[in-house]
Amino acid sequence: MDKDWKRFTDFLVREGIDRIAHTDKTYLAHLIAVYKDMEAAGCSQELCRAGMFHSIYGTERFQGFKLPLERRPEVRDLIGQRAEWLAYLNCAMDRPAFDQALEKGQEPFLYVDRITREEIKLPAKDFDDLCSIHLYDWLEQVPRLKGWDYRRAAYRRMVDRLGAAAQEAYDRVFAGETASTA
Repeated sequence: MDKDWKRFTDFLVREGIDRIAHTDKTYLAHLIAVYKDMEAAGCSQELCRAGMFHSIYGTERFQGFKLPLERRPEVRDLIGQRAEWLAYLNCAMDRPAFDQALEKGQEPFLYVDRITREEIKLPAKDFDDLCSIHLYDWLEQVPRLKGWDYRRAAYRRMVDRLGAAAQEAYDRVFAGETASTA
């Protein structure tokens, strides 16, 4: 467990995230679950921190809570520069452009910021880390949403890029698809 875990959860509770609904649980419970799923998959502490804050500024689909972008320095000081950068990228992701980069499958990975409309060339390490955050966020909530076919090809490509731990998590979660539709 991260030595700063309590600082992170205290920050989120002060923001009222524990009172916001998210996929049949609280937003705080979702964020904690994403962190723990990534930790269980062997992701680095930095990547788990980014996962915990993956939607702190809102995302294309989740607008139930949005910390103003002017507070990015505060989040950066809390979780670290690279973790905040990855969290921001997940929040600002233009999903169709991201899916095109996944389909292409090689550098340069062109990322489109849906907020600024800026195009950014991501190195493979940042792109793969962003794939991890995005995948584990989805895997944590898809059984409750029952949105099994939402961007299925894109999530499969993420799994293929990320390897064995991602494949195991994906298989475990998607085994529930059959049970839920039976």
